[in-house]
Amino acid sequence: MPLPLPEIPSRIVAAPMAGGPSTPALVAAVGDAGGLGFLAAGYKTPAQVADEIAEVRRLSARPFGVNIFSPVPPTADPEGLSAYAALMRTHARACGTEVGDAMHSDDEFDAKCEVALHQRPDVVSFTFGLPSAAVLQRFRAERIPVAVTVCSEAEAREAQAAGADALVVQGWEAGGHRGGLREDDPASLGLLPLLRLARGAVDLPLIAAGGLGDGAAVAAVLAAGAHAAMLGTAFLRTPEAGTSPLHRDALTWDRPTVVTRAFTGRSARALANDFTERFTPHAVSAYPDVHFLTSPLRARARAHGDAENLHLWAGQAHRLARDAPAAQVVRDLTAEAATAAEAVVGLASRRD
Repeated sequence: MPLPLPEIPSRIVAAPMAGGPSTPALVAAVGDAGGLGFLAAGYKTPAQVADEIAEVRRLSARPFGVNIFSPVPPTADPEGLSAYAALMRTHARACGTEVGDAMHSDDEFDAKCEVALHQRPDVVSFTFGLPSAAVLQRFRAERIPVAVTVCSEAEAREAQAAGADALVVQGWEAGGHRGGLREDDPASLGLLPLLRLARGAVDLPLIAAGGLGDGAAVAAVLAAGAHAAMLGTAFLRTPEAGTSPLHRDALTWDRPTVVTRAFTGRSARALANDFTERFTPHAVSAYPDVHFLTSPLRARARAHGDAENLHLWAGQAHRLARDAPAAQVVRDLTAEAATAAEAVVGLASRRD
């Protein structure tokens, strides 16, 4: 039997957002408001992850989760990576900086799993792939439930068969990286059809993610079979989030989002800018190599207020993100979802 997830009174989950936005303060505030917050272990050292877990526990007694990046295989196109690196070097020099080393890394996966096993958060989630059976067995032995991110019906079946306790079902609308089991999966399903297909394929709790910006959307995915709704972009403008000022401001722009590999070598949804327009056609599937390659360029853009060369991760409903405390966002989403659900019940009653 799958291990149960922690209680989520509001049914609201704050997505793990690596690179700065997911802070202990955000996780604690969401938890205290009846949601479930996630720390993002990606790009941090194991010691930093352990420190952040301790800080969440200092701030709140509520349940929380930790997200870990699963290792991904090296690029199948090393020549394409070399060509893209040359293109980035030319662009970086024109911007007054240099590129980083296009290296492959497993983001210290084993060490971060050890931290999680020792520190025992209430749930651990994995992105970018399935952990090995041995890893899953170790978490099960410690009674720590595991959620796996999937982007297709086939991936949902695969994750359940491997022993996942819950699934994060990520629709095409989601901001940031595609978190499914493989980069080359051609699926590009919106959240609602994906959720319904997954609900018919597996009997695990489903956490719905992708383009959810208000309570009515939360009510929709709960009605469609989700156990909870996961929102990321909706929390980026909260004061507890570690979002850069430039990124916060950009979320209010009337600008479309695009899916691109240009910044990191893995498909991710961001606000369209000069960088995505210029380099998406040339980008290669090579994560995290391209992430390390472009990291100095993006750091310079952030420091100099250059939005046209920065990865502005955002879901399709980014303009619904609120400049309000995280606890207020959770409370508002919960109230809006209840109102939306009551409206549907009222409609059904009138038909009767």
